[in-house]
Amino acid sequence: MTDLVIPGAVLESARMSALELRRDVASMLYRRERLTLAQAARLAEMDRMQFQHVLASQGHAIHFSERDVDDEADAARDLLSDAT
Repeated sequence: MTDLVIPGAVLESARMSALELRRDVASMLYRRERLTLAQAARLAEMDRMQFQHVLASQGHAIHFSERDVDDEADAARDLLSDAT
């Protein structure tokens, strides 16, 4: 796996923080269906509901792929197993 390093000068020129860039990239990859909702939310350092809100506020439709449904089911199972 390769990490991407964005020079601080690039962020300064774009007038963005590293977190803002992460969130923009996460949104773009989700819209292009390259990441699931859960994956994009993790990249954006948000929970899924927060990330859905951001997408909706940007006017982007929320779509659920089969992977998204599987991720949601896994999360629900994790919550249930933690509760017992």
